[in-house]
Amino acid sequence: MKALIFAAGLGTRLRPLTDHKPKALVSVGGQPMLQRVIIRLKEAGFDDITVNVHHFGQQIIDFLHANDNFGVRIHISDERDELLDTGGGILKARPFLDGNEPFLVHNADILSDIDLAALYRHHVEGDAQATLLVSRRQTSRYLLLDETYRLCGWTNKNTGEVRPAGFIPDASYQEYAFGGIHIISPSLFRYMEEGQWSGKFSIIPFYLSICQKAKIQGYPLSGFQWFDIGKPETLAEAEKWFEDLK
Repeated sequence: MKALIFAAGLGTRLRPLTDHKPKALVSVGGQPMLQRVIIRLKEAGFDDITVNVHHFGQQIIDFLHANDNFGVRIHISDERDELLDTGGGILKARPFLDGNEPFLVHNADILSDIDLAALYRHHVEGDAQATLLVSRRQTSRYLLLDETYRLCGWTNKNTGEVRPAGFIPDASYQEYAFGGIHIISPSLFRYMEEGQWSGKFSIIPFYLSICQKAKIQGYPLSGFQWFDIGKPETLAEAEKWFEDLK
């Protein structure tokens, strides 16, 4: 099974830890966060992994080589010339991800204990173009799902912004926060071609632009551990969680 790990971020929220190293190599619980994500993916059955790089990208390449790629096949999607954001990063990595099977996308700074294999199976069984991990976590930006958990829109509670254009949310839609992990079927790439999506772009606006014609579904979970360790306070929370597990 294939997966893509986003490891190209600048890590500005973690400075000064990222002044001389990439965010993906910042340690959490005694291991670089990238290593933790790779091992989790490997344990779930993902054996063909693409890692995108930008900020101190050579350090990531050297780290992977020094650890024999942790026993899985690893490709490097090189964004050192230009950081392409999440949507552009997926499109850049298309040569490694295209084919007949879905692939998982996982932010390097997201740690969780969810069953990744179950998420993958849910996507396959749901016959969707994309399946997004979502939860009831409090945030300012929410994905709006209908009663079948299909993505219909998005809202920013702070600004009142709503997407896609013309979408009118009401009380029937459920508000969920995106968890930084999703499964994509390669058939989704054709929508990028139709919409002339290229260069640097975020994946969520892309999903919202096609959600009325493509099946983009949420995968709601509760009762699991989830950390966005791209921030000092949540990195500290994750450190404590790992310490408590000992």
